[in-house]
Parts: sequence; C-alpha cells; structure tokens
Amino acid sequence: MSSIVVVDDDSDIRGLLEFKLTAAGHSVTAEADGEAGLAAIMDVRPDVVVLDWMMPRMSGIEVCLELRKDPSMADIPVLFLTAKAQESDVQRGFAAGGNDYVIKPFSPRELSSRIDALLARTPR
Repeated sequence: MSSIVVVDDDSDIRGLLEFKLTAAGHSVTAEADGEAGLAAIMDVRPDVVVLDWMMPRMSGIEVCLELRKDPSMADIPVLFLTAKAQESDVQRGFAAGGNDYVIKPFSPRELSSRIDALLARTPR
C-alpha cells in the first residue's frame, strides 16, 4: 500500500481524493493548508504528495521548494493539482520541483493514473 499526502484547501476536493485514492488501495492523509501539509509530509514521509498551489498559510510552490531543500524528502514525487492553468504557471510548478501537473477541473480517473505512473517510476 502506498501512502499519499493530499494538501488542498477545498474540502470537497480533499474528500473526493481521499475517497478515490483510498478506494484504489492507497493510505491517504489530507490537510487543508500548506503549513499543515508540510508537517504531515514530514511526519508520514509519503510515497507521493498531491499539492494545490493556492492555499492559506503556505502555497503549494513553497511546500514543494521546502521539500526539495531537505535531502531526506527531496526525492518524494510531487503532483500539482491546481486551477493555475497558464503555460507560465505550469513551467513554474516544474521549476519548483514538481514531477507532474494537473489542471482543475480534473478527472479523478486521470489523476489516479498519473499517481500510479509516479509510483511506478519511483524506487522504494
């Protein structure tokens, strides 16, 4: 079973992802803001992180940059799930260390497939 931390300030999206990813056999921890998300990531040491970009207290970009600075967490795959859809936003997400980028609105099935692909490419 893979562990996933989902960080999104939208409770409906958090709930949907918890439900879908748990049903797919993953262990899911969900947080509503960047600071709580970073704390959960440090505690859980998940196999994948799903980050919204625009959140209170700390943005997804800031969380990702913090992860990439810490050698013990720098290799955790990060998937941005965000409404920021401009090409420059996507480039900034990858430049911050993101491994994948999905624009809202999104297909839960596609998101699950992308997470599975990240897991398959990541040595454990």
